Amino acid sequence: MSDTLTLPAETRDRAGKGASRALRREGRVPAVVYGGNEEPLAVHVEEKELRRQLGTGHFFNSVVEIEVAGKKVRTLPKDVAFHPVSDRPLHADFLRLTGNAKVHVNVPVVFVNEDKSPGLKRGGVLNIVHHDLDLVVDADKIPDDITIDVTGLEVGDSIHLANITLPAGAESGSHERDLTIATIVAPSSLKSEEGDTTTEAGA
Repeated sequence: MSDTLTLPAETRDRAGKGASRALRREGRVPAVVYGGNEEPLAVHVEEKELRRQLGTGHFFNSVVEIEVAGKKVRTLPKDVAFHPVSDRPLHADFLRLTGNAKVHVNVPVVFVNEDKSPGLKRGGVLNIVHHDLDLVVDADKIPDDITIDVTGLEVGDSIHLANITLPAGAESGSHERDLTIATIVAPSSLKSEEGDTTTEAGA
């Protein structure tokens, strides 16, 4: 399960573009905490710390405790807006978590035992169609990733959502049970040889 992250914050007294620009000049990022049948909470966080947490690679599927005014608010990051040129974070949205909340998260998939796939050993290529899965899970049980074993897979085989065993308590957020996660495709050299053979046969 992803570790809980802690992000210190301060309340925002003023709203609007001018106030937001002033905060950014001071190295702060405007943010809002919403949901949980409570009023939205306008805060600002340190840009450097937000960047560091974004760099962990699992920021968006981690519970983030916002520390503000001596209290901790359990949240799930929902969105971070970036500057189109400098890529600096401009604004962040956090969803307030209450009780045993279930949340929608995108969890990355990790493929293992590629050396035990006959298709890959013959030169086939693992074509990943979906790099993450949309899951509905308990906020306190968000997995770091979903491991998919490719042992025994041949060229032409596909891995579908229905073939994957999800962690206990997790459900797919997709209604497509036949969703293709990845396929083992033939190497381009083999495709070329097959194409040449077909051409010769036609001639």
